[in-house]
Amino acid sequence: MQLEIPDLENARVLVVGDVMLDRYWQGPTGRISPEAPVPVMRVDEEDLRPGGAANVAMNLAALGVETYLVGLAGDDDHGRLLTEQLRAGGVVPMLAFVATHPTICKLRVMSQRQQLMRLDFERPFTEAEAAGLSPRYDEALAHADVVIVSDYAKGTLSQVAALIHQARAAGKPVLVDPKGTDWQRYAGATLLTPNLPEFWQMQGRGSGHGASPAPPESASGGGEALAEAARPMIEGLDLEGLLITRGEDGMTLARRQAPALHLPAHAREVFDVTGAGDTVIALLGAVLASGSDLAHATAVANLAASLVVAKVGTASVTISELEAAAGVSRADEQIVDRNALKALLAPVRARGERIVMTNGCFDLLHAGHVHYLAQARALGDRLVVAVNDDASVRRLKGESRPVMPLAQRMSVLAALGSVDWVVPFAEDTPAALIGEILPDVLVKGGDYAPEAIAGYEAVTAAGGEVRVLDFVEGESTSALVERIQRGAL
Repeated sequence: MQLEIPDLENARVLVVGDVMLDRYWQGPTGRISPEAPVPVMRVDEEDLRPGGAANVAMNLAALGVETYLVGLAGDDDHGRLLTEQLRAGGVVPMLAFVATHPTICKLRVMSQRQQLMRLDFERPFTEAEAAGLSPRYDEALAHADVVIVSDYAKGTLSQVAALIHQARAAGKPVLVDPKGTDWQRYAGATLLTPNLPEFWQMQGRGSGHGASPAPPESASGGGEALAEAARPMIEGLDLEGLLITRGEDGMTLARRQAPALHLPAHAREVFDVTGAGDTVIALLGAVLASGSDLAHATAVANLAASLVVAKVGTASVTISELEAAAGVSRADEQIVDRNALKALLAPVRARGERIVMTNGCFDLLHAGHVHYLAQARALGDRLVVAVNDDASVRRLKGESRPVMPLAQRMSVLAALGSVDWVVPFAEDTPAALIGEILPDVLVKGGDYAPEAIAGYEAVTAAGGEVRVLDFVEGESTSALVERIQRGAL
């Protein structure tokens, strides 16, 4: 059965917890230092992204959810930059700035999509500083349908029990990504989302509520045995359930008044698990806020987890990615004009995603086009395809073209899994459109010199790159039309 991705347009979620800024230094490593037996990396690029509870909020906003974020940050440049990125990503930041603390920052050193090292810059916040969140929390809670508590044990949630009680008294579900072994502080929440090691660690300590001891190291921690071990904790902490994420084994949702739900992981190449838990709890909150039940929310979150681990660093998924993975077509919503496209790309850029753009007539889409577009998409995170309108095709190809009108050409392109957005243009070249969009990578197929490609100057001046890809030999629309006319097909 096809998984339904709900409409999240009217969902409203409040995230409260430890916010941080994630920094990424990226570059090649090619030699060993003469000073010590360590690799030397040349830093070519730095990315800045919201992390921790801020990453949960960015995940929600990427889904179109009305998102409020309450947390603590330093009164410094990183705090101001974090606020700007949150606003650009569609989040309503309601941060309390503390003059005596720096904004929590994690620096990851990356080479060839692999993490070499992580450096943390942080100092935990005090209870007195955490108390300053109350006015912001009160205000945001009045707007939200669901509350997500994102705990990274940095001090922001030192009064989390009161926050949970306040939300539950207001009739709002509370989802908690727990930290540490004192889970009594989360008592009364709707759902906790530990990973498997965290769950068994709690079982090993005992919760004081009849919890079972931890299993031996050889235990798989799967199936009904896992759900049975969770039930005393659910009762003792007055929860509705526990969602235990199990890595390559999927997820188990243990519930107080319903059978356990076991979901296998979707097969996917794993590049980076950073922030995967943030994506899971964000999807749970978003789907619950849309009116769906917990089982449906878990299934959607499980699908989202398979997508985010294929990306590098703290990342998010979009409705279009979820629906593509679930086999749902959103072709009509992927066909946009240039103004709508620029608005759609703003949060994409804020998240540090790499935008690829190409253009063409794409008359009678064939296997060569499909192969070429898949190659282009592999160069980044999003692919924009600009398409000549019918009049410009006639000027370029003659009165007998295009064979297919613009609407049909765009519809077929939008249905391809490699394509994120399709935008038409009326000029003979897309240079003006490319100058407005300024993609990170401009791609063209054929034997062009990069400098001869429309848009080259604008893209390279903005720091982007221009790539030329080979077409599949013998595949072209003109050749296909000729074969049809000869009756060779």
